[in-house]
Amino acid sequence: MTTPAPPAPSIDDLHRAFLRLVPRIELHGRVWFRGLKCLDTREDCICEMLALAWRWFLRLIELGKDPLQFPSVLADFAARAVKAGRRLCGKHKGKDVMNPLAQRRHDFVVEPLPVSTRRSHESRYSVPLGQQAQDALEEHLRDNAQTPVPEQVCFRLDFPLWVCSRSERDRRIIDDLLQGERTLDVADKYGLSAGRVSLLRREFLVSWQLFCGDREPERVWVNT
Repeated sequence: MTTPAPPAPSIDDLHRAFLRLVPRIELHGRVWFRGLKCLDTREDCICEMLALAWRWFLRLIELGKDPLQFPSVLADFAARAVKAGRRLCGKHKGKDVMNPLAQRRHDFVVEPLPVSTRRSHESRYSVPLGQQAQDALEEHLRDNAQTPVPEQVCFRLDFPLWVCSRSERDRRIIDDLLQGERTLDVADKYGLSAGRVSLLRREFLVSWQLFCGDREPERVWVNT
């Protein structure tokens, strides 16, 4: 005669068991995310930790394991998952500038504008450097990192012609420098000194400016 299997625990029993782990998970989350300056963001991360831990808790019970035996491991995995961008529902967009994961991956920070462009005369001149701060803000708002189309067309036409005017070795050095190679690496590759590569970099700049007409040839005065 076979022994009947024990009844599965109810959801209420599982929830009460999980509540025993909540203080440990919250404490681990507050230590893990203590570097976050925004309190709301920190609390959101801890809530995501609890949500993921609850999901994994139920899954471990289904697999016949007791999560109460390793609460620290469960809390640590939940913290690492939240820091990596995992969420219980949905996911962050990788190209969203407001996504903290994208900010860490691409090394940039999103900050609010320091002041408003709509300011009264009194508020602008009642603080030190008020006008300078206003001018700096307006300059940032006007800045556009995208090169205008006419300048792009000119560069695509002129740059290959200028490169062809250089020697074969210069063309190879220019290609390596454009790819971001370090001065020391380029010097070792072509048997040059680092100072010579720096001088070549300056020479290339002057030659390009002369080719584009942005710089006048230097005049040499000869005594007669």
